[in-house]
Amino acid sequence: VQLQASGGGLVQAGDSLRLSCTASGGTFSNNVVGWFSQAPGKEREFVAAINRYSGSTAYGSSVQGRFTISTDNAKNTVYLQLNSLKPEDTAVYYCAARGSRITVIARSRSQYNIWGQGTQVTVSS
Repeated sequence: VQLQASGGGLVQAGDSLRLSCTASGGTFSNNVVGWFSQAPGKEREFVAAINRYSGSTAYGSSVQGRFTISTDNAKNTVYLQLNSLKPEDTAVYYCAARGSRITVIARSRSQYNIWGQGTQVTVSS
């Protein structure tokens, strides 16, 4: 299974974007999918994650209340809705999946073993 992230772009502060993470190349049975962001010169950090079957979600503190993660299992796609964007949200956003038998959401990038290629989000002030 491969993950493909898309939907990034250049927007102004206060605008919205919707990122998509689509799985291909096999049966997408992985339960937990997460989004991480990496700004230039910084560590890759947790943004949000979802259990695609229970619907449980978790968010990083800096995005709580502004970003929403959701899933469309029929389309093998997980979405990240980014609202009220700030210049400090500028980063490359990656989606990732945990192993197919794992159901627990994790915030550490080391717990995810399938990664997409990333999509750039740039927010101007």
